[in-house]
Amino acid sequence: MTDQAHSPAQIRASVEALASGKGHTDENFPVASVLIAAKHRPAVMAFYAFARAADDVADNPSADAGEKLALLEGMRASLSGESDADAKAIALRQVQIERGISDQHGLDLLEAFRRDCTKRRYADWDELIDYCRYSAAPVGRFVLDVHGEDRATWPANDALCTALQIINHLQDCAKDYREINRIYLPQDALAAAGVPETTLGDPAATPALQRVINDLARMTGVLLDQSRPLSGQVRDTRLALEIAVIQRLAEDLNRGLMGRDPLSQRVHHSKPQALALALGAAVAFPIQRLTNRLGLARPFP
Repeated sequence: MTDQAHSPAQIRASVEALASGKGHTDENFPVASVLIAAKHRPAVMAFYAFARAADDVADNPSADAGEKLALLEGMRASLSGESDADAKAIALRQVQIERGISDQHGLDLLEAFRRDCTKRRYADWDELIDYCRYSAAPVGRFVLDVHGEDRATWPANDALCTALQIINHLQDCAKDYREINRIYLPQDALAAAGVPETTLGDPAATPALQRVINDLARMTGVLLDQSRPLSGQVRDTRLALEIAVIQRLAEDLNRGLMGRDPLSQRVHHSKPQALALALGAAVAFPIQRLTNRLGLARPFP
């Protein structure tokens, strides 16, 4: 299959065959929640469905890299209008046409998933950040474009989306290593701490590995400091509230990573925990919004 041309029917069947079954309610952070206006939710969900399908292709442990890359190419061609092979890409393409949104966000995501097919290690923090430029930032940029927000919001958006991605990497570091032999923890950080990568397969983190995770969480905290103004920069009130909730959830998870072992302890929020944090963010939101309008909020540097 790797060396053969893929017909539209073959690509549809193969992408569906590699689906993980994971949906938007299974993610760590809200995806097109009820806070998003109903008129925008289908567009956001079309992007999520496309991203979820491509991610499932890249992460499938049984398919070979050549097959995965061929399927992702079929999705790219369908997104760009060169093919009608992939239904989810066609649906997103239609949203882009209707909304006047560039296909670059989806194309950037596909670049990240192509890397996932062949790249299993990241040399340093800068290399990881570059990966997140393609795997994470386009998600928020697309949502902002759907809402007609100013692109001046992109720096804070990129910081938030990158932080969310790295938090996921830290939470799932053992699972990623065990199931797909992929390590997002920078190799130089592991080497400097004297941590063999096989340690990620242990039942619990060693003190040295925990220090690496703590250091990466602290660096992620800097990104969250940079993203905090985003909610105040966004004009759409409902989207701004959604962002405020996500910011609060991310900050709490990141603090948890500095005190818990993701190899042996639960770091993900339970539904009651997530709800309590979301309600806290919602209560604080009007004051934050007013502060921003009065010009008292700290601007993004």
